[in-house]
Amino acid sequence: MELKVFDSEKIRNIAVVGHGDTGKTTLVSAFLYTTGAVNRLGKVEDGTTITDYDEDEIERKITINTTLAHCQWKEHKINLLDTPGYRAFIFDAKAAMPAVETALVTVDAVSGVEVQTELVWSFAGEYKVPRIVVINKLDRDNASFKRTVDSLHESLAREVVPVQLPIGEEKEFQGVVDLITNKALYYELDGKGEPTIKEIPADMAEEAASRREELIEMIAESDDHLMEKFFEAGTLSDEEILSGMASSIKAGTFFPAFCTAASRNAGITALLDAIISLCPSPLDKHPLEAVDESGESTEIGIDPKGKPMGFVFKTLADPFAGRINLVKALAGTIKSDSTLRNLTKDGDERLGTLQAFQGKSHESLPEIQPGDICGILKLKDTATGDTLYADKTGPQLKPVEFPIPSISFAIEPATRGDEDKIGQSVSRIMEEDPSLQFKRDPQTKEFILAGSGQLHIEVSVGKLKRKYGVEVLLKPPKVPYRETITGKADVQGRHKKQSGGHGQFGDCRIRMEPNERGGGFEFVDEIFGGAIPKTYIPAVEKGIIETADRGYLAGYPVVDFKVTLYDGSYHDVDSSEMAFKIAGGLAFKKAMEQARPVLLEPTMNVEIYAPEENAGDIMGDLNGRRGRIQGMDVKGSTQVVRAQVPMAEMLNYDSSLTSMTGGRGSFQMEISHYDIVPSHLAEKIIEKVKQEAEEEAK
Repeated sequence: MELKVFDSEKIRNIAVVGHGDTGKTTLVSAFLYTTGAVNRLGKVEDGTTITDYDEDEIERKITINTTLAHCQWKEHKINLLDTPGYRAFIFDAKAAMPAVETALVTVDAVSGVEVQTELVWSFAGEYKVPRIVVINKLDRDNASFKRTVDSLHESLAREVVPVQLPIGEEKEFQGVVDLITNKALYYELDGKGEPTIKEIPADMAEEAASRREELIEMIAESDDHLMEKFFEAGTLSDEEILSGMASSIKAGTFFPAFCTAASRNAGITALLDAIISLCPSPLDKHPLEAVDESGESTEIGIDPKGKPMGFVFKTLADPFAGRINLVKALAGTIKSDSTLRNLTKDGDERLGTLQAFQGKSHESLPEIQPGDICGILKLKDTATGDTLYADKTGPQLKPVEFPIPSISFAIEPATRGDEDKIGQSVSRIMEEDPSLQFKRDPQTKEFILAGSGQLHIEVSVGKLKRKYGVEVLLKPPKVPYRETITGKADVQGRHKKQSGGHGQFGDCRIRMEPNERGGGFEFVDEIFGGAIPKTYIPAVEKGIIETADRGYLAGYPVVDFKVTLYDGSYHDVDSSEMAFKIAGGLAFKKAMEQARPVLLEPTMNVEIYAPEENAGDIMGDLNGRRGRIQGMDVKGSTQVVRAQVPMAEMLNYDSSLTSMTGGRGSFQMEISHYDIVPSHLAEKIIEKVKQEAEEEAK
């Protein structure tokens, strides 16, 4: 296929989104095959699709990364973003929204609307991206067009309106009735995709006429001019139907539903025609939120006359090709071998040759017009969310916000030689997956890798080994318990040592009491009359802090307490900062004996999203995890349960939720506060820590 530069109005940018296993990748394969971009219809089960080329994707038969492909149809260029649909990777679909003008929402004709369908629908709504629904897999056993349409109306919007009717279902599926042209399109299953056009079957004529009338009335109601035409003529022409639909789609008041069997290449040509005639071009894209040079909110639209500007919506990290950035041109003409300013990182980037990507393969482009998408190799510092511009200052697009990771694992190298490689290798993976988080827990000293689910973490660890040769072991993270006090104490800390020459002497008296939860450590100096010289008072405080960090009950940091230093004594010769530091530590230990110490555990704010029928099981399970239900909401067919649950009870929740909901549930959580651990559990935790310490000492 000859590469050419397309004008903005001849470009269509499409994100293919939906729940996992609804046929998104197969639909993209059918687009590419039907338009001649590839010479065979790739199949997910065979690992031959253009957009699922990663080893993990081929092995697991799911989409993990958003992938770019393109095709040409009727003198237009269609950029296709094949996005993930499984919950572990679903937020990559959200990151695609700033780059497109239309979301093609695929729905399985057997399963109907599912949990992630509603989520990607909300992503498109958040970015004001027009939506077209594709009812796919109409050739499968138990497929039902009516049941699927009902679920669309119930869970997504009443404005989802079929513009096609299937001719037959399951094994009898043959084609579609097009309500716009009022014709029947019969497809040769597994053929080249060109339909045979016939009259509507007699047994469908009445339903088709009724549906078409409803469609025309709905379109007429959206436009005063069309309403007048409808009242005058009693109907609308095919051209008026198309123009009215296009306007309503762009306005987000109308969502047409099409029928396909993508794995059999059926219904694809009509859908391609609709993309060209109904979907907005980049020039019609709703402006994106941005921040100007002064930090004020502003908006950026597609501007053919502006200075060259681009937005990086996806980064891929390849150990051989290096960093690959997918860029949407927002203004001006972006040319190969030009230099743009990375406004986000405040540095210049030389672009090199622009690339048109077809899955993992790519070809050179001389330039791209506003609204087009390309790949750029080996930029120095540019990554997902960055804005590129021809000037040194200008507005920056707001990057996509990713949710707080819901699950964490401690990772450690399988071999000592990999210790130094972990940080750098994980950073490379995070370049292409901003929803990952990586840190070293200062309390537990563990490396923590956090993501949206266990599958997300497992795939990321697999990439570490396959791409960068770093093998790590996964284990549940240590819970960062803390200790505190519930009572008061008044004690003396006295350190005296004589060993020839100068001795050591430090003496202090302190009162210790609980501070409010989250109040941290507070030190009050009430020394009067020089009982302790001012130069030694910071040493007392330091001794208390360092001893508190080592814990008292089980080695966890002691927090939320107040110490008042009110008296003491010193020796002119033997006193020193070290002596008073030791005295402060001794005083702290004595005070802990009296102040009724307890163990604290982190409590998480948890939000769980699952089908309504699973709500009872979920709440029962949370109660068994010492959770406190905070509230419930219903969003379409999805139940949202809010609760507070101890972190220790959530370490294995991902697999439990998957089991309870058949993989249809998801959750997110973040730390809320620390609570006192019940005494019977605290005893077990303390005993376990002591046993581990004894084993390490052997």
